[in-house]
Amino acid sequence: MRIPLASGAWLDHDGEWLPRKEADEALATLRRELDWEQRDVVLFGRRILQPRLIAWAGDLAYRYSGQTLEPRPFTPTARRLLERASERAGTTFNHVLANRYRSGEDSMGLHADDEPELGPDPPVAIVSLGTSRRMVMKPRRKEDRQRHELLLAHGALLVMGGTCQRHYLHGIPRQAGVQGERISLTFRRLLRAP
Repeated sequence: MRIPLASGAWLDHDGEWLPRKEADEALATLRRELDWEQRDVVLFGRRILQPRLIAWAGDLAYRYSGQTLEPRPFTPTARRLLERASERAGTTFNHVLANRYRSGEDSMGLHADDEPELGPDPPVAIVSLGTSRRMVMKPRRKEDRQRHELLLAHGALLVMGGTCQRHYLHGIPRQAGVQGERISLTFRRLLRAP
């Protein structure tokens, strides 16, 4: 389903992109295959632990929030999902940042995937596995009030395209009472190392 946003931004959301059995298998396999870690980030001048676990893969380093993720090989499951997401999004992704939300207490603040090595207006695809979580999209300009919330369910694919990264911020807020785990795979195309 195509969701048009303001200023040339859009979202493609398919809530049942992966069949249930395949999504279950991918979730279980990625838990084991990926090297999960919790890193420090700088937020408002303070060093804090990220409120989630991360893992990644790609031939080029990726830099965000004051840290560099060195090149790391793709696991078989991450590679398979990268290829399928690339085909669906019509672009050739070459990097994945995986986020593991252990419960509703884990989160990701509002941000845009707008690092220079991604180029202008980069498409980003998100594959969601596990417990459904709410994603918030908020315009960068304060005078725009068009805020969106999407429920990213087990097996869903979301592609953020057009001018989305230039004009919108997105994040996964804390959700009290959510007990289940979620893994999201965010696929990007890096044009160069940082």
